[in-house]
Amino acid sequence: MTTKVIPGAEAFRFEGGRVGVLLLHGFTGNPTSIRPLGERLASKGLSVTAPRYPGHGTTWQELGTTKWEQWEAEARAALQELAGRTDGLIACGLSMGGGMALHLAANHPDVIGGVAVVNPYVRNPQMAFAPVARLFARSRKGVGNDIKKPAQNEAPYERVPYSAIIQLNRMCKTVQSELPKVRQPLLVFNSPEDHVVPKDNAAYVMANVGSSDKELVTLPNSYHVATLDYDAETIQDRVLEFARTCAARRT
Repeated sequence: MTTKVIPGAEAFRFEGGRVGVLLLHGFTGNPTSIRPLGERLASKGLSVTAPRYPGHGTTWQELGTTKWEQWEAEARAALQELAGRTDGLIACGLSMGGGMALHLAANHPDVIGGVAVVNPYVRNPQMAFAPVARLFARSRKGVGNDIKKPAQNEAPYERVPYSAIIQLNRMCKTVQSELPKVRQPLLVFNSPEDHVVPKDNAAYVMANVGSSDKELVTLPNSYHVATLDYDAETIQDRVLEFARTCAARRT
C-alpha cells in the first residue's frame, strides 16, 4: 500500500508546445527539487513531465521496500507519455535522476534527442559497504537539502534505508556499463562544492559517454541541489536553449 505523498512532492505535468523535457529527480528526493525548473520551461512554451519514483516523496520506510527497476519503470512511462505529445524531447535529471536520464538515453535513442544532467550520480565507491551495514542497522542519516541558498527545501528524507542504497548501487553499475551507448548531445552541470556526490562523477560521465557533442558547465555558487540554488537561473536558461536546439535537429 502506497503511503500518502508529502504535500508538494507530487509528480507534475505541464502542457506546452511540441518540444518536451522529461525531468527526473534524485535518490530519496522528489519532484520538489525540479519544480522551479519545470515551471520555467513551461512558461517558455515547452511541454514538461516530472514523475515521482515509487518510494519517494512518501516515507523512507516505503523507499526501503522498492527496487530500482520500479523507479526505472515510472521514468520510462513518463517518457512514453511525453513522447506522445511532442515532436522532440530531451531528458534532464538531477543527481540520481541524471543517471536515470543517461540510462533512458542509452536505451531509447530514437525518442531522446539530448541529455542534460545536474550533478549526476553514477558511482560512489563509498556506498559499497551497504550490504554489510544492513546487517547491523536498517538505515543511515539522510543527505538532503545540500543547498547554499537560504530558505530552500527539497523535502528530503531524514533517513536512508540501506536496502535502497543497495538498489542505487545496482542501478549505478548498469548506468556505468551503458555510458558508451549514450551518443546524444550532452550537457553536464557541475557544482565544484558538492557535499553529496563524489566530485569525479561529472568528469567520469564526460569521459565515458559516447557523445561527441558534449559540454561541461560549472556552477560556482551552488551545492548539490543546484536546481534550487543560486545558479538555478543558469540551469534554466541553458536547459531551455539545449532542448530547443536538440528538438530542431530531430525535425
